[in-house]
Amino acid sequence: MVGQIGKRQNMLNPQNTFYSVKRFIGSKMTDLDAEFTKMPYQVRADENSNILLECPAMNRTFRPEEISAQVLRRLAENAEKHIGQTVDKAVITVPAYFNDSQRQATQDAGKIAGLEVLRIINEPTAASLAYGLDKNTNEVILVFDLGGGTFDVSILDVGDGIFEVLSTSGDTRLGGDNFDKLMIDYLLNEFTKKTDVDLSTDPTSLQRVVGAAEKAKIDLSTLVQTTVKLPFLMEGTQHLEEVITREKFEEICGDLISRCRIPVETALKDANLSKDQINQVVLVGGSTRIPAIQSLIKDVLSTEPNQSVNPDEVVAIGAAIQAGILSGEVKDILLLDVTPLSLGVETLGGIFSPMIQRNTTIPTKTTETFSTAMDNQPSVEIKIFQGEREFAKDNKSLGVFTLSGIEPARRGVPQIEVTFDIDVNGVLSVTAQDKGTGKQQNITISGASNLDQNEIDKMVSDAEQFAETDKEKSSEVALQNQVDMLCYQLEKKAELLDLTEELQEKVTNAITSCREILQSQDLTNLAPEYEKLQQIYSEVLGQNKTNENV
Repeated sequence: MVGQIGKRQNMLNPQNTFYSVKRFIGSKMTDLDAEFTKMPYQVRADENSNILLECPAMNRTFRPEEISAQVLRRLAENAEKHIGQTVDKAVITVPAYFNDSQRQATQDAGKIAGLEVLRIINEPTAASLAYGLDKNTNEVILVFDLGGGTFDVSILDVGDGIFEVLSTSGDTRLGGDNFDKLMIDYLLNEFTKKTDVDLSTDPTSLQRVVGAAEKAKIDLSTLVQTTVKLPFLMEGTQHLEEVITREKFEEICGDLISRCRIPVETALKDANLSKDQINQVVLVGGSTRIPAIQSLIKDVLSTEPNQSVNPDEVVAIGAAIQAGILSGEVKDILLLDVTPLSLGVETLGGIFSPMIQRNTTIPTKTTETFSTAMDNQPSVEIKIFQGEREFAKDNKSLGVFTLSGIEPARRGVPQIEVTFDIDVNGVLSVTAQDKGTGKQQNITISGASNLDQNEIDKMVSDAEQFAETDKEKSSEVALQNQVDMLCYQLEKKAELLDLTEELQEKVTNAITSCREILQSQDLTNLAPEYEKLQQIYSEVLGQNKTNENV
């Protein structure tokens, strides 16, 4: 179950309902803080530190790419129903500050979902496409993208059909989920202070608090005060009621709000622009509706955010425009995106030597010449990193390969040409060549998602299998909803009408039988009982018509 139906399931079954997996995709457990992996479902690592999500109901684990693939497949199915055509290609948007591993993992998720991923583009860039499609004059726009799990800022020069990204910055550990977490902690702590009861020990109660915290956050975007009321917690023994003002919310989330300032200032600095040179600020993501966030934007940039685009839809619209460009349906638009982080190699002493600086327009290609560090060195190991730290060990390792067969010579004499090539999706290929012998080795950072091709193929197969299971489950849920609704309608009809004793008994027995099946979750006999219920409903309507004629 994907989407709202899955979200509702989260209340009753938090340990088997996955959300915010975008934060885990393309990462290893060692990349994340312990606090970051605290979720209602269990997050653990395998022997290689790859992230696994436990699903007790199915007695198996999932990789983040598999869960993302389920979402992508459902989106494709919804699109197919809407347009009446097969959807097998996709443009996927990612946070601007996603590194190479996260982008490759996103592509893998597309493959697992059975989609050919034509392009990976940055979410703020997609938003700028949606905003600037019909703009004839040149404008410098800042896209402020605060979504559920990540935060991005991009500055673009837009006009005459050219969309050039000048800089990008962000925080992949900041989003609406962080605001929810602080609200959840506040509610739990306040409740514990008053009652000495820890609601976090009960998964169902905790999930109700999670839902209430998110709703309170949303309410406080339009209200100055809201009341959280949760009766019958902890199996009916506890009741929570807490009044939260907007001022209190801003106090609770003050540090997060302040963190939003840093990427804005960094993006301005990288683009060599002052705040006065920003013509428009485009908001993306539901969390930009928080009044304190809008106030921060006004404070930092001295301008009112542009409200002409829907922050929930603007990225999807931009992705559709990019798909139109690739298919040839949208013409006269040129998109020039950038790489969010510097890319380079480790050199002598563990120093990180950048070859492609962050905010370089992509696609791009660059070559530099290196040499050996010792006399008669027969091979060199090329270690590839991504990041902004001075030492390689402090940056993200993307891959390593060895160039062998170097002819004996004094150190510094052999010339090793290293070429970095980034394609339009931001995916990196690295080549090393010994100019003396002509020997060459290369690597495409295709394993950055921590999945090899066999694993991807297996996941594709599994995903196809689960697609059928999902459809069956969806049909079951639809039938349950229909039965529940008909029971309700029949019950109300019976209360209003003067039924014969025999018919009243049939109604009561049929409703009781159906509700017992719904309660037991053993749906084997639900379909035939539903048919009986429909027949009895027809009888009730028939008696009503007879009574009216009399």
